[in-house]
Amino acid sequence: MNTRSVHIATTSQTVNPSTRPTNCSDAEWQLRVQLAAAYRLVDYFGWTELIYGHLTARLPGAEDHFLINPWGLNYDEITASNLVKVDVNGKAMDTGPQTINYAGFIIHSALHMTQAAESHVVMHIHTVAGMAVAALEEGLVPVSMFSTAFYDKLAYHDYEGASLYPDERERLVQSMGSAKAMILRNHGLLVVGRTVPECFLRLYRLERACQVQIAAAKAGTLRVLPAKLAAKSGADLDSFQGLHPQGEGATEFEALMRKLDRHDSSYRT
Repeated sequence: MNTRSVHIATTSQTVNPSTRPTNCSDAEWQLRVQLAAAYRLVDYFGWTELIYGHLTARLPGAEDHFLINPWGLNYDEITASNLVKVDVNGKAMDTGPQTINYAGFIIHSALHMTQAAESHVVMHIHTVAGMAVAALEEGLVPVSMFSTAFYDKLAYHDYEGASLYPDERERLVQSMGSAKAMILRNHGLLVVGRTVPECFLRLYRLERACQVQIAAAKAGTLRVLPAKLAAKSGADLDSFQGLHPQGEGATEFEALMRKLDRHDSSYRT
């Protein structure tokens, strides 16, 4: 597990600051709130591994700036205002001493540097199920409805050790290609999306697909769906999402935010 960090300048580290950052636009604040909610939801679903893993979002505008969690905070301590704004070189946009996880910066900046609309948001987690599937030679196989959402659309990136070297960024981008989800072999799960809600729904489905595969393999022989049926199921799921005018994942994410608000709304501060 990598513990190397980059020292950068940003807002001072506090668990629950209640002030909106200076010069923060309404669009940036909304994105901060959504991303903070996603961190809390990862904690709620039990997908955390200590303080590791990252969810990042590219800020609106021409600059290559994105939001990432400050080093050392638990996911249930992340708020809209304590997210750290950095550029793709790791330079902070705010003031005050702070650190971010170097490995997380390398992985996420690689995809944000492409400036592709499909990768405005990047989410990467280490879960038991996700890491287990990442350790399988065959990777994810179509044995459930959610796994078919990734049938023939899932990228793989071979493990190179802890992500400490900037030159891996180019290979990460090459491995991802046009896919929206990737298994980092012997490592974990990674998904991208145009919005926080879209990306989170994709993460949920990929994690659930991994959970089902591991559970089914423990219980007996996997019943793998035929290629034609798996492809049809995946296409049908895409069509279903297209029926919702709010955008992929928006309805589901709003419901999840209401759940968070009933439990603890401090992520909004």
